[in-house]
Amino acid sequence: MSTQKLLVSIFFIFLLGGCASKKEKIDDYVFQTKKEKQSYLSSYDKALKLWDIPYAEENIKTSFGTAHVIIAGPKNGKNLVLLHGMDASSTMWYPNIKVLSKNHRIYAIDFLMEPGKSNLTSSPLSKEDIVVWYNEIFAYYKLKKFDIVGASRGGWIATLLATQKENSIDKIVLLSPAQTFKFIDKVGKTSSALMLKFFPSEKKFGKTLETFSTHPEKISPVYKRQFYLANKYAKSNSSMLKMTPFSNEELKSIRNPILVLIGDKDVINSEDSLEKAKELLPNSKTKIINDAGHFLSIDQTKIVNDAMIDFLE
Repeated sequence: MSTQKLLVSIFFIFLLGGCASKKEKIDDYVFQTKKEKQSYLSSYDKALKLWDIPYAEENIKTSFGTAHVIIAGPKNGKNLVLLHGMDASSTMWYPNIKVLSKNHRIYAIDFLMEPGKSNLTSSPLSKEDIVVWYNEIFAYYKLKKFDIVGASRGGWIATLLATQKENSIDKIVLLSPAQTFKFIDKVGKTSSALMLKFFPSEKKFGKTLETFSTHPEKISPVYKRQFYLANKYAKSNSSMLKMTPFSNEELKSIRNPILVLIGDKDVINSEDSLEKAKELLPNSKTKIINDAGHFLSIDQTKIVNDAMIDFLE
């Protein structure tokens, strides 16, 4: 194993919550105490109000636990699934949701093995289980020929779903998808996120935001609080999730129209990611967003929103 791959493996073991306690105080996959969980859920509810549009929250039973889905937008709009970034939950879409929900029926899904309102009741999911879990949700809502927007890890999951021979996905937007085309571009610069998992503090959290965002001042304090608590309390063990870049053959198998956006100051992806997307995804469009980091949907909201809508509509 190369040094880079080793560093990436260590990074993701801890960033994805590999330091979980084996003896949790409550029957919860993510949180260790009821106080932690209630504090986080309260911050989630406050952050969700930032959407500032009508929405409904639903919990549906699946083979692996309860899936929490936020639904918004016109019933006759084209179905659009939103897959959030790591530890970000579906509330992260607050800068984009008004634009995306104008002509689309939104289904924002909290990932089962992270902070959010979905609740895992089985063993940690493998890659194959992840595909089954999302397909159960799609089947429940009878989603056919739907679009997907995935950010960071959500982009990796969207790509995983698109590599399956049997899928009902139409267009795909990937916002700096993590571990999708290549390993983390600047592993050293992401060490702040690793240290945050080891020793959570407001100061380390601030440094992490500065690493992943060119304009952390644009992040709502309400959402920032929720995101901090997710990083502070989350103890989910995602070792079953083998989040490694897709092979050339897997990427070539994807025939969907795909838009790939990355920030010019991104620490997860670089122009190399876009070059690989152009080479291997036959129906792809790519764009670099200037003055944006990994959190490009916040750093340059209008530019990203316009690019997504132009592509989707």
